[in-house]
Amino acid sequence: MSAFVRLLACAALAFTSSTLVAQESAPADAAVLESIVVRGEQPGPGLWKVTRGGHVLWILGTTRPLPRDMTWLSRDVEAVIGESGEVILPPRVRMNVKGGLLGGLLLMPTLVGARDLPEDRTLADVVPADLHARWSALRMKYLPRDKGVDRRRPVFAAFELFDAAIDQSGLSFKDIVDPVVRRAAKRGKVMLTEPGVELRIDRARAAIKEFKKASLDDLDCLSRTIEIIESRIDTLRQRANAWAIGDIEALASLPAPDHYQACQDALMRSAVAEQRGIDELPARARQAWIDAVDQALTRHAVSFATVGVVMLTEADGFLDRLRALGVEVEAPL
Repeated sequence: MSAFVRLLACAALAFTSSTLVAQESAPADAAVLESIVVRGEQPGPGLWKVTRGGHVLWILGTTRPLPRDMTWLSRDVEAVIGESGEVILPPRVRMNVKGGLLGGLLLMPTLVGARDLPEDRTLADVVPADLHARWSALRMKYLPRDKGVDRRRPVFAAFELFDAAIDQSGLSFKDIVDPVVRRAAKRGKVMLTEPGVELRIDRARAAIKEFKKASLDDLDCLSRTIEIIESRIDTLRQRANAWAIGDIEALASLPAPDHYQACQDALMRSAVAEQRGIDELPARARQAWIDAVDQALTRHAVSFATVGVVMLTEADGFLDRLRALGVEVEAPL
């Protein structure tokens, strides 16, 4: 089901230093070629403080990937959640397939096939020769045993290659924040709000068949992903380390991966997505989060929210939109 799940994930999000010390240091005379990913217990970042009318909303900015072998010391966040009247999770897109769980299971064979190029083509047939040569070199490095990935559409090949590169870089896309937040809310009997939008799929099989035949403008997605893997993996390590040790200034100064937008655009601008309103989902999901935060600030003396730090801090991002609602914002210390 990965192809369609990826499509929805892109719709839900718009797909986002100081010297860092690891537990084991390299010899003093050794040349440092790349950042060492931090390990062990790490404090994570501080919280943004949003106030209005005497009410306070604490926001935890998140990022992924993170160091694979770190343990987040979440006691401070759990304490804030315990004092809150409401916890607001990041915006999400929920898929409602006609027929419920059974309907979704029956679609799985079709979903798996949706990620492949139509007419039995391979990447060599659709990717320019110079870009394909770079792709092939990275595939041999990160996916040497997965020849099937050469049959993927460029956008899905990019996803799989990026995941493999991240995994071999000491990083992980595992969400370590969501389980902690949910447990703390449940333990404190705190109201849990999951803002988002629902995508109802009445003719899902027909939509997926259309998607399998449709052309996608996704070469830019593959190109940008390859560029990041070739030259910016170390920046991703630095971003992961900065979040882990709580260095918000460093995290803000380091560029976030910029291939997500190109990959999202390739999917959102397809005829299948536009005809079914899927292209409108990112904006609707963001507005749902803003509305939930606005209501929480009105209802509760203290509330808590979590959302991606890039969406939080970018120009016209969530912090700017909250300021437009008349709140005061204090960055983490």
